[in-house]
Parts: sequence; structure tokens; C-alpha cells
Amino acid sequence: MKKLIELRNVTKAFGENVVLKGINLEIYENEFVTLLGPSGCGKTTTLRIIGGFVDPSSGEVLLNEKNILDIPAHKRPTNTVFQRYALFPHLDVFENVAFGLRMHSNKVNIQMQINKLKEDYQLKIEHAQDSKTKKLLKDELNNEIELIKDPNIHLKLKIKTIKEKIQALDKTSADYKTLKENYQKEIKTIKADFETPKVREQRLTDKVMKYLAMVNLQGYERRSVHKLSGGQQQRVAIARALINEPKVLLLDEPLAALDLKLRQEMQYELKEIQRNAGITFIFVTHDQEEALTMSDKIVVMNDGEIQQVGKPEDIYNEPINTFVAKFIGESNIIEGIMIDDYIVEFDGVKYPCVDYGFKRNQDVDIVLRPEDLDIVPLGTSPISGVVDSVAFKGVHYEIDVKTKDRIYTIHTTDYQPEGKEVSVSFEKEDIHVMEKW
Repeated sequence: MKKLIELRNVTKAFGENVVLKGINLEIYENEFVTLLGPSGCGKTTTLRIIGGFVDPSSGEVLLNEKNILDIPAHKRPTNTVFQRYALFPHLDVFENVAFGLRMHSNKVNIQMQINKLKEDYQLKIEHAQDSKTKKLLKDELNNEIELIKDPNIHLKLKIKTIKEKIQALDKTSADYKTLKENYQKEIKTIKADFETPKVREQRLTDKVMKYLAMVNLQGYERRSVHKLSGGQQQRVAIARALINEPKVLLLDEPLAALDLKLRQEMQYELKEIQRNAGITFIFVTHDQEEALTMSDKIVVMNDGEIQQVGKPEDIYNEPINTFVAKFIGESNIIEGIMIDDYIVEFDGVKYPCVDYGFKRNQDVDIVLRPEDLDIVPLGTSPISGVVDSVAFKGVHYEIDVKTKDRIYTIHTTDYQPEGKEVSVSFEKEDIHVMEKW
């Protein structure tokens, strides 16, 4: 995939409070990227810097290899869906979604486009080496301005050319009548493509309906936003953001206001919308389940720094440090010693493992996920203890086994009564060794 956005050494401080401490991150086209971390870790600030709502204290933000820090938020190829959606209460669903398109076509916006075009060409003209190049650039600018003012200008020029051909026909020719009729049919076909107000409104309607279908809101176009559920309001906000076809959609905890069941449903819907839209989503959340369910790539942040970047499976199965291991899923974190490649020691026992590349006798942290541990008959494993507590979690039991060294949390479908003496076992592939940070 092609690299779309890059953050280089981005820092941000609000007074003496340093929120970002040199962020480096690459985001690619059509990725669903989640910025994940606890409150105050800097994830929303990172999102707002990409969107242009906040300026970094230092560093660069590149879009397609070009620094965009001087481009204001409304001119960046990004759109944002906020936590509270910010829908217009006086507009129905259709007009909320159509709002961006209508703004794009109004006279004020046309003048803004012309002014921006003049600014861009002024620099080119000033740097032109000769008068001939300057004249070509000025002619090009005038043509661009005319096209903005009148989107039908190219069609009008085609018709003018055809009419000149009709005037040049030899009226005494036997084919005169046929040729003239053919030319007139061609003119009629071209006129059918004219962007009249009626045609423009129909195109707008078609596009709005396309994006309402994308977010599964067909039939809701004339519904008041007050009469929508939270999930439906969120989908309206997403359709409104997508309809202007941004390169990047920024989502700032948009599921936080929804109840648990609806939030889970919307996780799958958001991922499907992203696939259908074919654009990059950058999603901010502190919810690990949301991140694991939707993301192509997760960026785990803490205290203004990126801790780990990777696929959901890699983040979960191969956490880089204790913070990531504790934040993503539940974990048994144990201090140990890496005796040698493929041999680790903890709680006084040496175990074979699949990790290597550490120094001999290096102090390490070890992760054992609760679902990777098994409760087995007493004495069949080096780790033995007593069932200390049992909690039913719906699809499994969460059982704490207290040993002489620690308490192990285990997820299992097999019930064990409190007070029972048992052993705890695991495979060498279940041991994940990490450097101490």
C-alpha cells in the first residue's frame, strides 16, 4: 500500500504540560488505524494535529510526502466525526448529509476556489523564467477560473465548434441534409450533459442516496434527526463526512455515547463502511475491544509516546512491554530470568520457550494470557495451588489459583470449586518474554 500520512518527531506542549513527546508514525492508504490508549495519553491530540485543529509545537505532518502544517483544517482532504456527532437539528437526514455538497457549490465557495487558484498561480507566474511562459500560465489561470464559474464551458466550446462545422457545410452537397442532422443530434446529446440547476440537484440527490445506502439508512432521508437512535445519528454523521470524498476520515471516540450492544454492532458496521468507502480511517478510542475488532493497525499510546504499532494479532500475542500486555486484554505478568535462548526461569522453575535473542541471565517480564492456562490435576505440573475465587463470565469461568508465589488468573470452560487444590499448566508457545521497560 502507498504511504498516505507521516508524522515526523511531532511534539505538543500546552504550557508546561507536554502531551506528545516526539511521535513518529506512518499511515497507509485504505487502512483502518486505531489510536489506542488511556485518557490523557495524547491520542486525541494526535488526531487533531492530523486534522489541522491543533498545531504541533514541533515536527512535521506529511500528506503524500508534502508538509501540510500550513494548510488550514477546512482545506485539508480530511473530515472528522466527533463524539457528539454535531448534526444540524433543524435539518432532516437528507439535508444533513447533503450539507457539505451544497456548501461546496455555493457562490461563496466558488469565490474561495478562485482566490486560492489565483494565489497558487501567482507564485508560478512570479517564478516563471520568460514572458512566454508567464503568458501561458496566465491563459491557463483564466481558463481554470472560467471553468469554476461555469462548469459547462467545455461543453459550450464543443457546441460552438460543431456549429462552425455546420456553417462550413456545402449546402449544394447531396449529403448536406444528413450531415446537418447528425451535427444537430450531437449538439442535442451534449446539451443533455449540461449542469443545469435541475441536473445538479438530481446528481446531488443520487449521491446523497448512495451514501445513505452505504450506511444502511435507506428510507430515512426525510426523518428528523431527533427521531433517530444514537447509532442512526452516528451513521448520518459518517455519511455527511464521507460524501465529500475525503482521503482520510478522522473519528474521535464516536462510539462512546452508545450503549454496549449498539456499540458492538457499530464496530462491525464501521469496518464494513470503511471497506466500501475505500478510504483511510483513523479512529481514536480507549476501548481495547473496539481496537481489536475493527483495526488493520493499532497504535498503542501512553504518556505522550507510542508504545507499539502493529496488527491486532501481533499487539495481543506479542506485546512489546508490560504496559501493552496489561492494557490489551488480561495478563499474568511475571518477573523472570532469560537463562539462555529458548530457556526462561520464573518462580524457581526453568521452562522451555520460543523466545531468543536476549542476553544470558537477563531480567525479563513474562506474559501468560489467562486463556492459555489450563487447570490440571494436582501434581501434574510444577505450578500448584488452591482455587481462590471463581467468577462466571458467560462464555467462560474466570478462576484465580493462589500459589506460593502469586495468583494466576485462568479463563476456562471447566468449573472448579473454591478451595480445591489444583495444578496450572501451559505450553512453551504460551510463554511470551519481554524486555523490562
